[in-house]
Amino acid sequence: MPEIVELPDRPYVGVRGTVTMSTIPAIADRIGEIVGWLAGRGLAPAGAPFLRYESFEPDGDGMVLQAGVPVAEPVDVEGDYFAGVLPAGRYATATHRGPFDGLAGATGALLAWGAEQGVTWDVTERDGAEHWGCRLELYNTDPRTEPDPAGWLTDLQIRLA
Repeated sequence: MPEIVELPDRPYVGVRGTVTMSTIPAIADRIGEIVGWLAGRGLAPAGAPFLRYESFEPDGDGMVLQAGVPVAEPVDVEGDYFAGVLPAGRYATATHRGPFDGLAGATGALLAWGAEQGVTWDVTERDGAEHWGCRLELYNTDPRTEPDPAGWLTDLQIRLA
């Protein structure tokens, strides 16, 4: 059952790119790279890695997406990595159990629940595109240690206005 929770600022290291639904792995697959980069500097993740959906283009064919790994404190970065902060605020959250191909439906259910509750999302429209303040999928299960997709847990978090 979805709920609304208050979350603090959360620093992270991330990468960003413009992708389509079929090219999401070009960004998503870099999560392991970021974890390795952090480990090489003696830093451990401070939470579940995530994808952050920044914007969706009008034709639905392109989106700006981030892959990120939370850190305890902000860190200096290099290359195409950047240091970011997931903003504090009130978030609608729900947990999806199962394979990643069910996430679109789970997100749709969370958005529908929010509409029923009268929630106002932190989203704006510019040039026909949706720009989200903070819309996340947090991957709590490592598929390398849990090979059965039926056991994967993914938290959905969408910031309220």
